[in-house]
Amino acid sequence: MEQRFLGSSGLSVSSLSLGTMTFGGKGRQAAMGALGVEPASRLVDIAIEHGVTLFDTADIYSEGLAEEVLGATLKGRRQNVQVATKAFSRMGPGPNDLGLSRDHLIRACEDSLRRLGTDYIDLYQAHSMDSITPMEETLEAFDTLVRQGKVRYIGCSNFSAWQTAKAVAISRRTGLARYISQQIQYSLLVRDAEYELIPMGLDQGVGVMAWSPLVFGLLSGKVRRDAPPPAESRLAALGSPIEVNWERLYRIVDVMLEIAATRGVTPAQVALNWVRGKPGVDTVILGARNEEQLRDNLASAAWDLTAEEMARLDEASAVPDPYPFWHQQKWAGARNPRVPARRP
Repeated sequence: MEQRFLGSSGLSVSSLSLGTMTFGGKGRQAAMGALGVEPASRLVDIAIEHGVTLFDTADIYSEGLAEEVLGATLKGRRQNVQVATKAFSRMGPGPNDLGLSRDHLIRACEDSLRRLGTDYIDLYQAHSMDSITPMEETLEAFDTLVRQGKVRYIGCSNFSAWQTAKAVAISRRTGLARYISQQIQYSLLVRDAEYELIPMGLDQGVGVMAWSPLVFGLLSGKVRRDAPPPAESRLAALGSPIEVNWERLYRIVDVMLEIAATRGVTPAQVALNWVRGKPGVDTVILGARNEEQLRDNLASAAWDLTAEEMARLDEASAVPDPYPFWHQQKWAGARNPRVPARRP
């Protein structure tokens, strides 16, 4: 498994990582899976055997149970892996039981440490933007946790590009711990991140952790022109607002199927390989309910798409550029490369 530095930091992570939304089975995440300690341990075993070193979770996953299950699976080998978790979501009835206030973050970190059964978190992430709490307060709270040794690095998730860039600027000006990563949705079907999030990350040294690379199974290859999605999908169960252009999806899957047949791999591997090969992406987060799914997904790290195959998939999944990007490309494309070089 290839190792990549996360953003401009010195933290090395595996190019594929394992997410834990299928662990636990409580609350909203129950639609994703309900793996207890024993089956989850088997998936963690397989991931580690294949070179995965990064495991991602969040306090809200299964109402804290996913963190407990992950912590139990890592007993005796915690020092050989990185654990990433997130905070923001409501974890109690009180007015301070959500958000990115100093009060909530400090308590949320202590609770996550307890559930994970560890004394430090490798990557602690803001799970969502909090427009009410001043960024300075949030970053000061993260910095306190870093200085206490409870957190090694910090990142953000589901921020807009300007919000992350502003936070990075505050950290540089004040000397506070800075976001080294952004966990964002990115796939052949959902390419919005290419307009601002990924270019910002390359420019500012904020690495990308790509979530939902298979869009809850839509890019697994099981959904195709002659096999429409079931009425009760994980996408619907999670309440996702994604509007699927089915003709575009089928066009993407058609190309995936052709490449998969030629390569002798599965369509899911093609979709994962495309994300892993994109500039700025440091790790792709996998989700699996069983060993078969996980082994197949992990196999995507053993080969690479050619430039021609990447271009075919780019073309099949392309959407019209929104303003001002179409204007920049049409009238000033030579001065505005779509993907900027990573700054040192």
